[in-house]
Amino acid sequence: MTGLPSAAATDRPVRVVVAGLGWAGREIWLPRLAAHPGFTVTAVVDPEPGVRDRARDSYHVPAAYADVDELPVGAADLVVVAVPNHLHAAVAARLLRRGVPVFLEKPVCLTSAESTLLAESERDGGAVLLAGSAARYRADVRALADAAGELGPIRHVDVAWVRARGVPDAGGWFTRRDLSGGGALVDLGWHLLDTVLPMLGPTRITHAVGSVSDDFVNDSAAHAAWRSDADTAGRAAGDVEDTARGFLLTDTGASVTLHACWASHEALDRTTITVHGAAGSATLRCTFGFSPNRDPEPVLTRTRDGETVRLPLPAEPIGTEYARQLDALPGLLADPASRGAAVAEAGRTIDIIERIYHCARPTRPERQHALAGHRDR
Repeated sequence: MTGLPSAAATDRPVRVVVAGLGWAGREIWLPRLAAHPGFTVTAVVDPEPGVRDRARDSYHVPAAYADVDELPVGAADLVVVAVPNHLHAAVAARLLRRGVPVFLEKPVCLTSAESTLLAESERDGGAVLLAGSAARYRADVRALADAAGELGPIRHVDVAWVRARGVPDAGGWFTRRDLSGGGALVDLGWHLLDTVLPMLGPTRITHAVGSVSDDFVNDSAAHAAWRSDADTAGRAAGDVEDTARGFLLTDTGASVTLHACWASHEALDRTTITVHGAAGSATLRCTFGFSPNRDPEPVLTRTRDGETVRLPLPAEPIGTEYARQLDALPGLLADPASRGAAVAEAGRTIDIIERIYHCARPTRPERQHALAGHRDR
């Protein structure tokens, strides 16, 4: 599958394969790709025969395979990889080394070693790695970034995604550290860092510390009824955190507080981002993701000299950011500047996550698995 012309260069839809038909592949990517005029879904990949056959039939996909290694030469211009977390880097690396461009769901990697593997695979195979960054494509986040650009030098950012009840796929791979790499910090925290780090610019994170807790992860009342892949009865207890808090300091003196929480005592699921600049502050209150237990609409405010004003935001349906990212993918796929960009950002993000885990959960080195800093329970 090497040497494929870009779809943008040939003015035809991007031929795309969806690999991994869990919740994200099945509910987010496959239906949007099938409906998008810029893409043609040529195959689906999943090890479960029933799952892949239902997806193939439901969306009239020509082919279905059990493994990405079964994909014929020339079958696709891009493979969307939405497999469980612990397989992200391995599956993407196999495709990249074959010269197959990859769009990889977050988390892009679970360790710094995996980010290095992806960088080497992208370079050796000559194919580009693109990464899921849905939050950046939200209209309200873009408006916040514009407002932050008028606040002078950024001094501090508070960022939080706190769910009332939202432990995903409880008892499944999402709550198993060996398969997920971590809990709320890896899941929600990746989105939060992906939103905040671009606002800070090319600064170096000199310090990253934090704490984690697991008060809700095995509480059935805290599970996300809207976000489950299967019946959770009889599943093993989860061993990841449901809550993580972090503090970051950059080499320019700016700081970040981060709060990622799958479940809490709050009434609504809410995402809050406040940017403090030398010339004022801006706050966005909204709800990332698909939870129905959300704020009714996003609200963006700016505060200067004791006066707070509400800034206008366009209305958009839940999930629009994912469709908007698909709009951008053909151009990113054809742009030579995309090569190496996603993996560099992923390396920066996972370094922060590893350092927070290392601080929060000291561990014996011989017992480390996906992320540095976990301890046995």
